[in-house]
Amino acid sequence: MAVIHHTTLTPTKLELLTAWLPTRPWYVGAAGEPELAKAGGFRLDDPEGEVGIEVMVVTDTSGERPVAYLVPLSYRNAPLGGAEQAVVGTAEHGVLGKRWIYDGTHDPVVVGQLLALVQDRAEAQAQGVSDTPDPSVTGGFTGAGVSTEVASLAVTDGVDGTDVVVKTVAGEDPSSALALRVMVTRVLTSPQPQAAPIEPTAPRGQITAGWHLPDGSEHRAPFVVIGDAEH
Repeated sequence: MAVIHHTTLTPTKLELLTAWLPTRPWYVGAAGEPELAKAGGFRLDDPEGEVGIEVMVVTDTSGERPVAYLVPLSYRNAPLGGAEQAVVGTAEHGVLGKRWIYDGTHDPVVVGQLLALVQDRAEAQAQGVSDTPDPSVTGGFTGAGVSTEVASLAVTDGVDGTDVVVKTVAGEDPSSALALRVMVTRVLTSPQPQAAPIEPTAPRGQITAGWHLPDGSEHRAPFVVIGDAEH
């Protein structure tokens, strides 16, 4: 299970996200820097123990009403090839040294573990405590199980969220290739009405979790919805 190191990260994750969030097409905040605070989320384990995975919710209180955003992140000790457009930033970790931080929707390890979680092959972990499952994160999947071995990703960021078409393959058998559509909700709560995220025409599964707003109110919603990709 993932070990949480209680040490420094320079710059902090919130500092990196303050610069990165306004560059996203799904960002709904006003002009100027967002004022961010952590508001929920969970972690997942990389089976190989190499990549840190965090599914984070942050709230922006710079406007009249808070906005909650969902940001899956991956933490790596070296650059991820072909993912230059997905870099959130780099930071110096007090124990692990330099870390490359990515938008997790572009990281095959993150997407593979989301597929594992929705099929009950992985267990969500508490965001800030080592070796502690988070049972509040729930998932469900219908139909035959699918491989969590990601062969390729095609990521589209839009105003309604992030759409990931992922091709999985079981072992080295090319005939086992399967295309899935993973829709990641980005704006969880907003001061103005938002269009509902585009979901797969035949949803097969989803991951639901919670977060809190600055007034202390608790909320839950689907973070991720999974379906078959259109051919």
